[in-house]
Amino acid sequence: MNPLLARLQPYPFERLRALTQDITPNPALRPISLGIGEPKHPTPPFIRQALTEALDGLAQYPATVGQPALREAMAAWVQRRYGVHLDPATQVLPVNGSREALFAFAQTVIDRTRHPEAGRPLVVCPNPFYQIYEGAALLAGADTAFANSDPRRNFACDWSALSDDTWARTQLVYVCSPGNPTGAVMPLEEWARLFELSDRYGFVIASDECYSEIYFREVPPLGGLEAAVRLGRHDLRNLVAFTSLSKRSNVPGLRSGFVAGDARLLKAFSLYRTYHGSAMSPVVQQASIAAWNDEAHVIANRQQYRAKFERVTPMLAEVLEVALPDAGFYLWAKVPEALGQSDTDFARGLLAQYNVTVLPGSFLARQAHGRNPGAGRIRMALVAELEECVEAAERIVAYVRSL
Repeated sequence: MNPLLARLQPYPFERLRALTQDITPNPALRPISLGIGEPKHPTPPFIRQALTEALDGLAQYPATVGQPALREAMAAWVQRRYGVHLDPATQVLPVNGSREALFAFAQTVIDRTRHPEAGRPLVVCPNPFYQIYEGAALLAGADTAFANSDPRRNFACDWSALSDDTWARTQLVYVCSPGNPTGAVMPLEEWARLFELSDRYGFVIASDECYSEIYFREVPPLGGLEAAVRLGRHDLRNLVAFTSLSKRSNVPGLRSGFVAGDARLLKAFSLYRTYHGSAMSPVVQQASIAAWNDEAHVIANRQQYRAKFERVTPMLAEVLEVALPDAGFYLWAKVPEALGQSDTDFARGLLAQYNVTVLPGSFLARQAHGRNPGAGRIRMALVAELEECVEAAERIVAYVRSL
């Protein structure tokens, strides 16, 4: 077996199952899970229709680069959303959801033969973070370094905490904006800082933007490609953005997204994917074209999330330190120190007494720079319908007030 597999850490939900395996939830209350970030809103009918009408496509082998019409639809969406012009032939590549692409991209980028005297190459991750980043780094033969989020700066990553020696070994940086789990959006000045570091040390930036279309204010979140162009980086050098239809269009089972950016990097990634066998089904491609070409369903979806956050956030703010995030569908709440409970204690007690599942924040982070920045916090995914989210909030309030 590949010895690098032994370096992988248990996934957060595996740790959650182990944490709660001895708990019998209150049988008087129906279970409500705010643990997993899986969209629960109905898939728009026109996407289902496009899928079924394309079933004749099952008789064809798909190309890794996808149909020209698909890449054109993706590039057109980037133009409308961010004002960034992309060449559909060289700067856009369809992927089977952003998760598999975020993992596979590291296998393309990491070069273990570069500066071997310095030790393993490094992949820098935000902290807390989406654990696929870490797994991708470890299985590519790299080590990880973490940039902790700072709650005093809207959970911005503290890039300055990383030393020059760390940056010199860095080959890939994962960015998540809007962030999971914090919901923070990287401002332009933070992008400028990261681009300056990339130019100085030569690392690649992988920008995970799968939550970009769920936001609560009138101005949509800034994207990495948009930030690059605004800063004069029209070649998008050393930058690739990852996005997906899963959250935007409520189709996590479709497994459809795309990567866009530096044409040089996408050429290498396309070669890797050809051998990896990652071509998107022609049927999924047709449904994806329909989804990327329509914005009305995205606006309606966003309104549903806004309604939930407007109801639930003030309720929880009465008992927890929590605020409306910039974007995304998570609330990142701090457990009051006065309760004398850790995030894992809180998750266990809430499940046992009120049958509500939340994810301990410490499971989403690593000990770095003297602390685990997820400790003492919980992540709540407001993915269910409004009434269920409100009921969950009522139970959480009751649980805190019972302590």
